[in-house]
Amino acid sequence: MRVLVTGACGFVGSQILRRLRAVTEGWTLLGMDNFSRPGSERNRALMDELGVKFNPGDVRSAADFISMPDVDWVIDAAALPSVLGGVDGRTSSREVVENNLYGTVNMLEFCRARGAGFILLSTSRVYSIPALTQVPLRTEGERFVLDDGQDLASGLSGAGASKSFSSTPPLSLYGMTKKASEGLALEYAASFGLPVWINRCGVMAGAGQFGRPDQGIVAYWIHSWRERHALKYLGFEGTGHQVRDVLHPHDLADLLLKQMRQPGADHPRLGNVGGGVESAFSLAELSAWCAHRFGYEHPVEPSGEKRPFDIPWLILDDHQTRAAWDWKPQISREQIFEETAAFAEREPDWLAVSAVR
Repeated sequence: MRVLVTGACGFVGSQILRRLRAVTEGWTLLGMDNFSRPGSERNRALMDELGVKFNPGDVRSAADFISMPDVDWVIDAAALPSVLGGVDGRTSSREVVENNLYGTVNMLEFCRARGAGFILLSTSRVYSIPALTQVPLRTEGERFVLDDGQDLASGLSGAGASKSFSSTPPLSLYGMTKKASEGLALEYAASFGLPVWINRCGVMAGAGQFGRPDQGIVAYWIHSWRERHALKYLGFEGTGHQVRDVLHPHDLADLLLKQMRQPGADHPRLGNVGGGVESAFSLAELSAWCAHRFGYEHPVEPSGEKRPFDIPWLILDDHQTRAAWDWKPQISREQIFEETAAFAEREPDWLAVSAVR
């Protein structure tokens, strides 16, 4: 099997390659990256260590795919991943569209020309922001929980938001470009017979995650706590009760492995992939974990500041994916936190390197 991972030197891309190398034999792994993300250049040496045939390149450039050898699968891990992309003053709206949508077009055209399958790593941010902000919640301990005593919107249950939950805009530029990419991938599958799988992923975390509060919150929080950097609970009355679930990229890679080995499987082509209710956590709970792990309290400032697109609660209901593929995450929330903390101790400059923008 020959597999190309775009965004190979990003956190998720590099971890997928690491896992695939560990659990396969005789596979040819290829990588592409343009090193636009601070910290990604440090993973260049990992490509050599893993025996990945690395090709510097940019998914926005169709020409960069011309010299690529034939492959059986392309895994797209090359998106600009911030929900604030295009509106935060760091990146332009054009950059988000060119990376996340036009890049998908180039990858799909490459797959069409070479007869390769395509796996899109999409996002939970394809779900409607207004609908998510209207989810009925109550406070329990140090987190928000779903108030299932009230009427729930279609696609919402105690297990989380399923793939049938509203995706009516606004979603953010990031979410909309990924939603459009999903539609294009499915159209290419129907028009050209390409094997296509689409995985709507939630929060990813683990050792080596690039740490910024808008993309990599677990790494940002744990590294900042260890380094005693200022932290704030933004929005939601400054409580830190906002909740997400978390998934390790190695668990995602195990699902991708099943998908690549069964290109014609009679399973839904699109599904949620998350850590589920059992991996959910609030920022306040993450703070409590950090205090216990590092052995000291660290002040977190309550702030009424609100960022665009912040949501109070989102857990992915991925029971359909788990049942279809006989898959479930094996790495627990606590293991993810501990792995991240241990990495922070080994790499004390990592936050400065990966969060410089």
